[in-house]
Amino acid sequence: MTNETCGTLYVTGTPIGNLGDWSPRAIETLKTVDFIAAEDTRVTLKLLNHFGIDTPMVSYHEHNKAQKGPALLDRLLKGESCALVTDAGMPAISDPGQDLVDLCLDHGVPVAAVPGPTAFATALALSGMDSRRFTFEGFLEVDKKKRRSQLEFLKTQPCTLILYEAPHKLSATLRDLLDALGDRKLVLCRELTKVHEEIVRTTLAEAVEAYPQNDLKGELVLILEGASAEARVFSLDEAVAMAQDLIASGASKNDAAKEAARTTGLKKGDIYRELF
Repeated sequence: MTNETCGTLYVTGTPIGNLGDWSPRAIETLKTVDFIAAEDTRVTLKLLNHFGIDTPMVSYHEHNKAQKGPALLDRLLKGESCALVTDAGMPAISDPGQDLVDLCLDHGVPVAAVPGPTAFATALALSGMDSRRFTFEGFLEVDKKKRRSQLEFLKTQPCTLILYEAPHKLSATLRDLLDALGDRKLVLCRELTKVHEEIVRTTLAEAVEAYPQNDLKGELVLILEGASAEARVFSLDEAVAMAQDLIASGASKNDAAKEAARTTGLKKGDIYRELF
């Protein structure tokens, strides 16, 4: 239940590169709130100076969120309003801001969004990859065991895969992806909306050869094609559900079972029997 005496947390998007992308509403929000919670106050200060905003800032990031979160919550509960910003893009997406949003919601503090550019959505729109279904993983796990488990799961996912990566880790990540997923189409997006924006359409194998030394600059978004049907192991229940969807669209049971079998690699007869 929302506490009406509280202030509001405004989850506010900031430009991912081009300052012209910042909305008038976002600028007005940062001018009128009581304070701003910023991932890096030095980065945000440059933005505030450019737009003539002098609202006080506090630091809130991955390494201090456990201590700062309760303090920010206390101010909100007392009626102050806060704009939550990250260095670039939308807070709370692959970002410690998620923890503050959850904390506020748990205590009845109103949370509102002031939308802004988002790197993964921008990259997906530019990629030309299938955007009907996609998996956004953010940054891959750092722990080797967890990373292997994560990649093993992603190996069979048919949807487009979106990852973030820092330039100094790119070479190792490309090798891990190639080893785990096999060669796939890759769109590498660098410095989105900035002067040196670069969109490279390649494959994992080609990228491993092209970028062996971590010599790129700027934040990166990787868009990978999903697993082929041959790479995915389908259950009979999934195949039957697929056939039922086809029947609902007007296909005969025979044709639906045949198409589901072709897609999943399971036997047509097994699928057909389950449709009765």
